[in-house]
Amino acid sequence: MKKYIKYSLLTIGILLIIGLSGFYIWTQQTYEPSGKLQELVGEVEQEDGWVVYEPEDRTKGGVVLYPGAKVEPEAYSYLAQQLSDQGYVVGIPHVALNLAFTGIGKSEELMERYPSVEKWYVGGHSLGGVAAASYAHENLHKVDGLFFLGSYPAGGDDFSKEDLPVLSIYAEKDGLTSLEDIEKSKSLLPENAVFYEVTGGNHAQFGMYGPQKGDNKAELPAKEQQDQIIQAMIDWIQ
Repeated sequence: MKKYIKYSLLTIGILLIIGLSGFYIWTQQTYEPSGKLQELVGEVEQEDGWVVYEPEDRTKGGVVLYPGAKVEPEAYSYLAQQLSDQGYVVGIPHVALNLAFTGIGKSEELMERYPSVEKWYVGGHSLGGVAAASYAHENLHKVDGLFFLGSYPAGGDDFSKEDLPVLSIYAEKDGLTSLEDIEKSKSLLPENAVFYEVTGGNHAQFGMYGPQKGDNKAELPAKEQQDQIIQAMIDWIQ
């Protein structure tokens, strides 16, 4: 009997190691920045676990953008660069295992790095939006706005009775966050939440990293979708 228990525990341990190893390998198969993005922004540097763009002139506020699952933060550099040109410090964090829920509190790092910035807007793409909502829900006094890029909050993060500006940008051809998902998410958001649809856009083009498994083909170029996102964000913040 003792030998049976020993072998059973050994088998469970081996299976657990195999499962965890497979999960780790899966998380490391990331979506890298596309060649088009590199043409637009040039070389992108990550420092202390962040891709950060600072405005050259007066800073109007700060933006934290949590990346989608297994998407490298550099893939959002065009968005960050364009927002910084409008006067915002923009940071995209690297998160453990390339999954944003492992770094929900990352916003604190950027806020502490720029103490003079008075207004902060947090959000993210896909799973990154879920993580951003979780942070905002627990830190409403530190956040001036919450935005979603092809994303929505988890069921436990209900903002419907909160006085928090919220922007939800979604795409018509998104194969991973459906229009039905967006419609259902409205019950968790304030009545005055702003919704913006990118006609012909898809899930992957909320960043610039090429095609994504499970997504639909976009009907517009990645840069055009990015430019619509940027303008919608600027209009909402201002």
